[in-house]
Amino acid sequence: MFLLVENADIYAPEKIEARDIFTAGERFAWIGNGFPAKSTLPGIERIDASGCLLLPGFIDNHVHIIGGGGEGSFRTRTPEITLTELTTAGVTSVVGVLGTDAVTRHTASLVAKARALEEEGVSAWAMLGSYQLPVRTLTGNIQDDLVLVDKLIGVGEVALSDHRSSQPVKDELARIAAAARVGGMLSGKGGIVNVHMGDGPRGLSMIKAVAQETELTLAQFLPTHVNRNPDLFAEAVEYAAAGGHVDLTTSTTPVFLAEGEVKCSAGLKRLLDAGVPASRISFSSDGQGSMPDFDEKGRFKGLTIGRCASLWGEVADSVKDEGIPLETALQVITSSPADHYRLPRKGRVAEGLDADFVLVDRDTLAIRTVVARGRVMVKDGSPVVFGTFERNSQ
Repeated sequence: MFLLVENADIYAPEKIEARDIFTAGERFAWIGNGFPAKSTLPGIERIDASGCLLLPGFIDNHVHIIGGGGEGSFRTRTPEITLTELTTAGVTSVVGVLGTDAVTRHTASLVAKARALEEEGVSAWAMLGSYQLPVRTLTGNIQDDLVLVDKLIGVGEVALSDHRSSQPVKDELARIAAAARVGGMLSGKGGIVNVHMGDGPRGLSMIKAVAQETELTLAQFLPTHVNRNPDLFAEAVEYAAAGGHVDLTTSTTPVFLAEGEVKCSAGLKRLLDAGVPASRISFSSDGQGSMPDFDEKGRFKGLTIGRCASLWGEVADSVKDEGIPLETALQVITSSPADHYRLPRKGRVAEGLDADFVLVDRDTLAIRTVVARGRVMVKDGSPVVFGTFERNSQ
């Protein structure tokens, strides 16, 4: 399969001078100007990308790919992600997580769904564990799972400062992080601990204590949902300035924003202004996760569902509303998560890497074309490849 894209403004995520890319199979084979073999190489599919920006495929590093939720009883369990919910959002790589429910949902199912998504055309991995501790492993311990199961790349989401967590103590978190680190080292994976941050007043204190009192560093953790309230976000800015990595959640509601949640685009501006490099910041959608609303007594009031489509929307708002350069804003959904999770061949446009890219309209920043591993998944804004069971409904 050969694909030639011409006349694009290419961000890799940094702006580069080349305007054409050629893919062979699943990889970027050539990047430059004026592909020399386009008239002689048979079977080339060509795309004229005039008026478009060519960007690395987006990485959504926190998605409930087999569904989440359940905090309002069985009827509030959210459904699995579909292929087109990812691809139409520009997501070509996804990391699956569990959440509150580790009773009716399992790591084995998460791994199976990641493999299914890969068979359907995108790249997918999974995290080991859930809000609940001790971590329920496949083999008996965290290190073995990370070393022996290729799709498992870290632990999470472990819940802190949240009434739904297991209320772990510091030593328990330290042992989990230590096992994740060694497992990651032995397998060549990121081995990080993804930490769900709740609204509780303890904030990031336990992570900071582990880093201060052990040989583990802040980089061993990725606290997510840190934009959920002003106090937590202010602490997250200080945490990131001290060397930590932080993840902001793009799915939200008008009610949550009115109650003080920090919009991701505005949060990115504040982090950058505080001197935090984009390489230590990521956005994720919390796609297919429930966004439950509880009253002051912790009683469930209702919920909405996270959407992967919010990911690019917040990056686009960072550029349009906050004046952040595109090459900087792009890092939070491309090179930053690729580096932190150690995802091979992802997050950049370069020869030899996986041919994942998104074409967006230069003026409106609307997604036009999405290519995953060299295969066109979305064309002119509409999906052309569907998931196995989606196909039955077309």
